[in-house]
Amino acid sequence: MASTTAAVPSGPSSDVEEFGRLLKSSKRVLALCGAGLSASSGLDTFRGAGGMWRNHQAATLATPEAFERDPGLVWLFYSYRRHKALQASPNAGHYALVELSKKMPGFITLTQNVDGLSQRANHPREQLKLLHGSLFDIKCFNCTYVQQNNYDDPLDPILAIDSPSDDRLATSKTSIAARAAYLDPATPPTIAPADLPHCPSCKTGLLRPGVVWFGEELPADTLREVQTFIDQGPIDLIMVIGTTATVYPAAGYVARARAKGAKVALVNMDAGELGAIGSLNKGDFLFEGDAAKILPEILKPVIGELKL
Repeated sequence: MASTTAAVPSGPSSDVEEFGRLLKSSKRVLALCGAGLSASSGLDTFRGAGGMWRNHQAATLATPEAFERDPGLVWLFYSYRRHKALQASPNAGHYALVELSKKMPGFITLTQNVDGLSQRANHPREQLKLLHGSLFDIKCFNCTYVQQNNYDDPLDPILAIDSPSDDRLATSKTSIAARAAYLDPATPPTIAPADLPHCPSCKTGLLRPGVVWFGEELPADTLREVQTFIDQGPIDLIMVIGTTATVYPAAGYVARARAKGAKVALVNMDAGELGAIGSLNKGDFLFEGDAAKILPEILKPVIGELKL
């Protein structure tokens, strides 16, 4: 006689009501966010199309060595990114996480984004951990001076740029033949360093964007604060939003949260990209689609109807 016992689902759930019950019962929750959170705000990530910006490989401009070689060129790249980010607005996903922060003291958001949209949505800074810094934090290249949330556009008149076709970014400078000249220390900088904004504290150092460049250490205070949160007790839930978290240390937080008892909820445009999650199990959740649409819906049991 054939068994009539219903099969028990072995994989993740996409049941919004079931997730709502878990969320309402949770006391300590971690959100790990990436570029997918800001996708509906229309921001470029500079990773597509070969990561090019005005014939420059964008990644080559995101190093301390590039800033030492040509600080004006690096500043124009980041000034343009600041300008584009300020033209964008926080989306409903950002605001949903802000409301969850207000309703749940044991909730923190760890973001890999540098676009400042969470801050502009008024996410409480004590519950927002910036893993890669922010375009809108300014610091000195030489001393410890830091200014947070500077939304001046441009930061300085000499850095005004609203198009990557700015004449100061002449294509001849990045042609194959001229590339060697660009790497030559004798090549004149794009903007004279004396004309760039200097530190108001030490007076001698150049100001720079407060983002983590390739080859630099991640912010020790952020890593310490997140580790303290993890060490403080069981974690009920980790939400992985718009990221595959394949780069460390972000990649390690899913495993750490799981080790503290957390269920995993993935919110991503592509359900096939699990990254550091590895696999989703029974008790975990998978919501495929736009985080700006999904987050207000799945967080509704705690935050209520989101009003924008």
